[in-house]
Amino acid sequence: MLDAKSDFQTMTSFRRKTGSVLKQLGKSKRPMILTVRGKAIAVVQDAEAYQRLLDIAADASAEEGIRQGLEDSIRGRTRSAEEFFEEFESAHGISR
Repeated sequence: MLDAKSDFQTMTSFRRKTGSVLKQLGKSKRPMILTVRGKAIAVVQDAEAYQRLLDIAADASAEEGIRQGLEDSIRGRTRSAEEFFEEFESAHGISR
């Protein structure tokens, strides 16, 4: 949950206090939303926290791919490797 007092900062304030804001980001590991005239325009985040977010997204994507593959298998939406390679080679102009 975002905290309106600490997680939002005006762009002007961010420019004036960049050093202290970056220290705060490093300590809190929470993203900060930068605003202009009250409208959110950007998110600033500690590099380590951002990497964790990327890792979570990659794991979720892999899990979703596996889930879809299992569902296709259960529903009979499969084909042999030979059929796949014939179609792939034909689509890409590859001859054996």
